[in-house]
Amino acid sequence: MVQNTPGAGVGGLGTQVGSGQGGTSVGAGGAGTGSGGLVVSTLGDGPPITSFDPILTGTMQFDRQEINCTSPFCGSSQNTTTANFAYTQGFQWGTNLSVGFQNNRISSNNEFNAYTPVLNSNFRLQLTQHVLQGLGFTPNNRYIQIAKNNREISDVAFRLQITSTVDQIENMYWDLVYAYENVRVQKEQLAFAQRTLSDNQKQVQIGTLAPIEVVRAQSTVASDQQTLTLALTNLQLEQLLMKNALSRTLLDPGLADAEVIPTSTMDLGPAEAEVVPTQDLVNDALSHRPELAEQRINLTNVDISNKAIRNALLPTVDLFAYYGGYGVGGTPNPNYVCNSEPTFCYPPGSIIPTLPAISYSSTLNQLVNSSAPDKGLGVNLNIPIRNRAAQATQVRSEFEYRQAQLRIQQLENQVRIEVRNAQFGVQQNRASVDSAQAAVDLARQSLDAEQKKYALGASTSTLVLQNQAAMTQAEVTLVSAKALYEKAEVELDRATGLLLDHAGILVADAEKGEVTHAPHIPHVAPRPVEQQVPATAPAQRPQGAPPQ
Repeated sequence: MVQNTPGAGVGGLGTQVGSGQGGTSVGAGGAGTGSGGLVVSTLGDGPPITSFDPILTGTMQFDRQEINCTSPFCGSSQNTTTANFAYTQGFQWGTNLSVGFQNNRISSNNEFNAYTPVLNSNFRLQLTQHVLQGLGFTPNNRYIQIAKNNREISDVAFRLQITSTVDQIENMYWDLVYAYENVRVQKEQLAFAQRTLSDNQKQVQIGTLAPIEVVRAQSTVASDQQTLTLALTNLQLEQLLMKNALSRTLLDPGLADAEVIPTSTMDLGPAEAEVVPTQDLVNDALSHRPELAEQRINLTNVDISNKAIRNALLPTVDLFAYYGGYGVGGTPNPNYVCNSEPTFCYPPGSIIPTLPAISYSSTLNQLVNSSAPDKGLGVNLNIPIRNRAAQATQVRSEFEYRQAQLRIQQLENQVRIEVRNAQFGVQQNRASVDSAQAAVDLARQSLDAEQKKYALGASTSTLVLQNQAAMTQAEVTLVSAKALYEKAEVELDRATGLLLDHAGILVADAEKGEVTHAPHIPHVAPRPVEQQVPATAPAQRPQGAPPQ
C-alpha cells in the first residue's frame, strides 16, 4: 500500500469517522537519494579511487604492412603479431598496483635485421602509494560505506512502509467496524419504529388512539428507513475499500459481492489505566521512528563524504617504485647483410660473431635474470595553486552537512509535536467515550421511563419515538467515539514508532512474505458469534418483541 490508497488517506473516503495518516510515497527513502545540496549534491565526491576489484586487460593484434621504401635500409614488407596484457588493482589504504606484460613478433624481408622473426618481450611492475590526497581508509572506502548505509536506509524505509501499511489497514478496519455497528444500531431503531407503528395501528382500529399518531409513526419509520439505507451504503463502501486494499483486483464477481464481516470489536480497557509520561513516549519515538533513523544514517553518509572532500583539498603526492625487464630473441636472418658483406658491418680482421637462435622461453627468461633490468623510484607531485573548484565543493559539502543536522532537528521537533498531539487525541477521545457512554445510559433510562408512562397512559407514542431516536443517536455517538478512540491509539503507536511492536508484527515475516504467527492487535475483543453475520441482511424483530 502506498499513499492515496482509497479509504486510507486523511479523512477517508465516504466515512463518517475519518482515517489515518496515509501511506508512504513510492520508493520511500530509497538508496542514493542524496542530501539535496545548494547546487548539486556532493555526496560521494572526493579523490579518485582505483577499482579494488582486479582489472585484467589485453590486446591481440595481427598486422601486415607493405612499405614503399625510400631508403636502401628498409624492407618492402613486415608482419607484426602483438600480445599485450595488463593487470591493475587498488587497495583500501591508497596503494595502486599495476603489472604490464608486452610481447611482439616481427618478421620482415629487411636484410639489415639480424633476426627475422624477432621476438621482443618486456614487463613492468609498479607500486604507487598516495601520501597526502587519497591516503587512508576514509577517502578510499567512502563508496563502500555509503552503499552499506544506503542498504540500511532501504531496510529502514521498508519498515516505514510496513508501518504505514499497518496504520492504514487498522484505520480502515475501525472505519469498517464503525459502519457495521452503525448499521446494527439503525436496524434496532427501525425495528422499534415499525413495532410502534404496528401497535398504533391496532389502537386506532379499536378507537383508543387518534389516527394522527399512525401518520407520525409512519413518518418516523420512513425517516429511519432512509437513515438505515445511508448506513448500509456506507458499510458497503467500507467493505469495498477494504477488499480493494487487501486484493490485487476486484474483477472476480464473487469477491466484489462478498461480505466483509469484522470478527473483532472495540475494547477500550479500564478508564483508570496507567498513563505513560509524555517524556517516555517522546523518548520511545526518538528511538524507534524510522524517519529519524533514515535521517541519521543519511547524516553519517554526508559526514563520510565530507571527510573525503576535505582530503581532496590536499596536494597530490605519490611515491612509486617499479621493476621491469626486457628480453629479445628470434631466428637469425639468413639474408642478414653482415653475413654476406662482413666488411660493411665489422672492421677488417675482426672475428665475425655467430648469431645464435633464441627461443621464446629464453626471451622470457631474460625478463627475470637481470640481463636487461629496468628499475627505479620516484615521486609525483601536483600542487594546485588556488584549487578553487575543490574549495567550492568542500564549502557546499559543509553546508549540506549542516542542512542534514538541521533536518534531523526539525524532524525531532515534529516527532515531539506528533507524540504530544497523539497523546492529547487519546485523552480527548477517551473523555468523549465516557461522555457518550453517560449519554447512552441517560437516554436508555429516559426511554424506559417514557415507556412506563406510556403504558400507564401518561405519555404518547410520539414521545416514546422521540426518546428512542435520542437513544439511537446517543448509541451512534458512542460507537463513533469508540472508533475514534481506537484510531487515536493507533496514531499514538505510529507516532511513537511502536505500532509494529505492539501489534506483534515482524519485519522478517514481511521480508520473506511468509506470516509465521497471527498479529496481536491491542484494544480489541472478539465479536460475539451471533453478531458475525452479514450486516446487510434484513434483521426484523418479531412483532411481539419488547421495545429496546
